[in-house]
Amino acid sequence: MTAPTDRAATDRYRPCLRPGVLVSDALLLGPRTVHLVKNPRSGKSYEVGVKEHFLMARMDGTRGLDELGAQYAAEYGKRLGDANWRRLLGMLGARGLLEGGPEAAAVPTVPAVTAVAGGPAAPPAEEPPKPARTLLRGTLPLVADADATADRLHRAVGFLLAAPFMVPLLLLITAMEVLAVARLGELVDGAVALFTNPVLLAGAATLLWFSTALHELAHGVVARRYGGQVAEIGLRWRLPVVIMYCTVDNYPYLPTRWQRVATAAAGAVMNLAVLLPFCAVWLFAPVDDATGEALAGLLLLGSAQALAMLVPFPPLDGYKIAAQLCGATGLATSSREYVRLAVRRDPAAKAYPRRARTAYLGYTAGSLLVLAGIVAAVVALAVHLVTT
Repeated sequence: MTAPTDRAATDRYRPCLRPGVLVSDALLLGPRTVHLVKNPRSGKSYEVGVKEHFLMARMDGTRGLDELGAQYAAEYGKRLGDANWRRLLGMLGARGLLEGGPEAAAVPTVPAVTAVAGGPAAPPAEEPPKPARTLLRGTLPLVADADATADRLHRAVGFLLAAPFMVPLLLLITAMEVLAVARLGELVDGAVALFTNPVLLAGAATLLWFSTALHELAHGVVARRYGGQVAEIGLRWRLPVVIMYCTVDNYPYLPTRWQRVATAAAGAVMNLAVLLPFCAVWLFAPVDDATGEALAGLLLLGSAQALAMLVPFPPLDGYKIAAQLCGATGLATSSREYVRLAVRRDPAAKAYPRRARTAYLGYTAGSLLVLAGIVAAVVALAVHLVTT
């Protein structure tokens, strides 16, 4: 699709984005600010710059190119020429983002679009083929319509996500984790004893696997609450590990940052919620020593499982939360590149805006602190085991 060239046609043509096109908030990517755009029909995603987003956000079928150009000039102090319009509209049409344009079902995801900025649109990048399913590794969808399954689960238990239920739940989880830290020695001793009892260990492992399955479903249910779409629910195996997975198709496009954070954190909250009744039995029920040690070990292993998912390293949930808090996409890669430039005093580091520098340095410092905490915890555990 190209922009009309004669004046009358220009006045008549009013570009309109295809219904259902998804556009993300502004996100940092290296020194740039971009928006993610997704074609709802092909399922392909793209990156566009701030200027392209400015025009796309106003392409609702009510404004002609002259009006769009005038608004662009008022914002950026420069009018777009015919070549810019042809490049931008051709790119949007080829990717199936414009109403009346081609479907672009076979157009793969491409890097950032630079049509308005003056450069050519990035060439298509080949999408890597999905790895073949083998006995040693692969995935297996468990339901034909994952989104409908998530919707049914949300209708059944979605009321539990309301504040009158969630606030007490989060307070109980916090109290449980504070107690776990206060009595950490008992929990470590219980975990050691648990590993010496094959029957109890098998039971704890089964429960933790079940907790992992609920973890994945929690992501889907919370995303569904906020308008997300669940693409797949299934099993993924890298033998000897077999786990469930739940893919939220439009996670970056959920309406608000905090809804995206809640979706990413839902799995760890579910892991910890599963431990609450076992914690209550451990604290208040009269149980024998072996059962008490097994419950203490379960609390330690379950808490470690949940908190490990909140570590801010890709591809864990904690990394997704960190990326949302920083307002960035490709956070780890961008942070690593900026720190490399800054350490070498490369002039290119000065091209990063203040917001980007703060986000990348903050993520790097936070990641190092978390890594140091993990190392300290492992050392403390080893010292406890040796001295005990």
